Amino acid sequence: MYRGTWLLVGMPLLIAAFTVFHPRPLLAPTLQPDFDGATAKLTAEQFANNNPDRAPGSPGARRAANWVAQRLDQYGLELGHERFHAKIPGRGNVELENVLAVRQGRSNELIVVVAHRDNTGAGPGANDNGSGTAALLELSRSYATPQAPPRPPQPNHTILFLSSDAGSFGGFGADYFITHYRYRDRVVAVVDLDSIAGNGRPHLVFSGDTPRFASAVLVRTAAARLAEQTGTEPTWPRAFSQLVDLAFPLSLYEQAPFVAHGVAAVALTSGGDRPPPAFGDTPDRVNGARLTRIGRSSQALLESLDDDVESAEGTSSYLYLGARAVRGWAVVLILFTAMLPALAVIVDLFARLRRRHIPLAPALRSYRTRLFFWIFAVLLFELFALVGAWATGAARPLSPELSPGTQWPALALASYGCLLALGWLFGRDRLIPRRPTGDGEELSGQVGALLVLAVLSLLIVAMNPYAVIFVLPSLHAWIWLPQVRNQSLPIKLVALLGGFLGPLLLVGSVANRLGLGLDAPWYLAQLAAIGYVKLPTLLVVGAWMAVAAQLAATVARRYAPYPTAAERPRLGPARRLLRRAVAASRSRSRTDEQRRAAGP
Repeated sequence: MYRGTWLLVGMPLLIAAFTVFHPRPLLAPTLQPDFDGATAKLTAEQFANNNPDRAPGSPGARRAANWVAQRLDQYGLELGHERFHAKIPGRGNVELENVLAVRQGRSNELIVVVAHRDNTGAGPGANDNGSGTAALLELSRSYATPQAPPRPPQPNHTILFLSSDAGSFGGFGADYFITHYRYRDRVVAVVDLDSIAGNGRPHLVFSGDTPRFASAVLVRTAAARLAEQTGTEPTWPRAFSQLVDLAFPLSLYEQAPFVAHGVAAVALTSGGDRPPPAFGDTPDRVNGARLTRIGRSSQALLESLDDDVESAEGTSSYLYLGARAVRGWAVVLILFTAMLPALAVIVDLFARLRRRHIPLAPALRSYRTRLFFWIFAVLLFELFALVGAWATGAARPLSPELSPGTQWPALALASYGCLLALGWLFGRDRLIPRRPTGDGEELSGQVGALLVLAVLSLLIVAMNPYAVIFVLPSLHAWIWLPQVRNQSLPIKLVALLGGFLGPLLLVGSVANRLGLGLDAPWYLAQLAAIGYVKLPTLLVVGAWMAVAAQLAATVARRYAPYPTAAERPRLGPARRLLRRAVAASRSRSRTDEQRRAAGP
């Protein structure tokens, strides 16, 4: 049945082959970009030297905002400010400021160029993001009023230049802009400039905070303009990394909040999937040639959008493969069909239990006890976050540098661990084997856990169908446990551990792409603490862990079905502990009285 059902996967693969489309880039502008790379390099160096510490909320951040505003004001643009407060994990509640400059066009639709000007404070940030700020200023100069010939006196669309704050800490400024700016509904496209003067190849980032990407036309146009100006094709996250981005949306660049709000946005960078570290990011290391080429590419992209932005609007789900792309619904169809062989086997196992009259209720009650423990662990974690035991703040992606996700408080962790151990001490009372477990009971325990796993898989499809990639390995590995339950322990361990490849895929992706290494699990836990990973997702993870715990118990020969009333102790664990404590106290009292009666 398992092998035969795999034949169904061939049909969606064939359908996906016919859904491949070719996004066509927008036409290149007629005029060549006049981006002055030498001036931009000098501006980046001056900005970093004059404002080396631009951490959000610091005096240096306010000076940097004034520095940028003064230069934008020189070009005759309509200047504006957005001042707001935000709680940044590890830094507390700070005042932030966005600086806006608007060049009115023939249309009121807005094309936004954004570059954050802050840094972490651990270095001068000449590349991250002095280079993006310098390019923003140089682009705004090209749209100064009045413009010198042969540039048109007025763009087709209104161009807004956004110097955002707290971009190094999760894009706070960009997120505030797209959620509070009075004309946010007019924004049709966004170009993000971040760390564009490094030594790496030009790189495109187009994912969002939700399982959506910027329109494929915008991405293809950005790639075309970069190839034309730099002489080389830019890099971008490959197909599998894009699938992970859809399954677990997470981006450190400022296009992400725009994409989450349905606005086509793409980031141009030389830093890869993670902005470069602050250490060594000094003015003398600014790559002027790279800054010039990506700056010219961004100007050419901006002018292409100004000519025909209507063809590049919106967001969608797909896998970008360069000249080709695969539509998201076809990917979802493949993922869902890949679940069918495992689901068919689980249903067949359930039918076999029914035919053999093996009861399933004790196995499900045993799972319920394990589920209560893991739900307790999740809710206790959330309670610790609520009372401030963990570093909390706005639900934005964390900076890998100076992140509280790698600096957890030892006392709070110890308290959390002790409470978990206490919870398990009470919960395990119904899970301790009190008699030898029969083969039918062990099979029932495995099938009960697999049935719950099947339900969880369908629930994940409803929440985010791309996240099925994290549960597929457990579906296809753990259905073999009933088949190998009489085999040697190494074979059973291979089947059991194979089911953990899904979560390890996520942890490995975060560890590799964000350069976190062994800190990746702590970083993900901190994302949960600040609310970026929502509570329903955590509850699903807890339910999955309960499935894994029950199957691990069967492999270790420590599984027992939920005991009947006759098999359970007369007293519960709390009352037994209390009775033991009282008995021990009385015993000590009697011993002391006997010693006093015996005399010296």
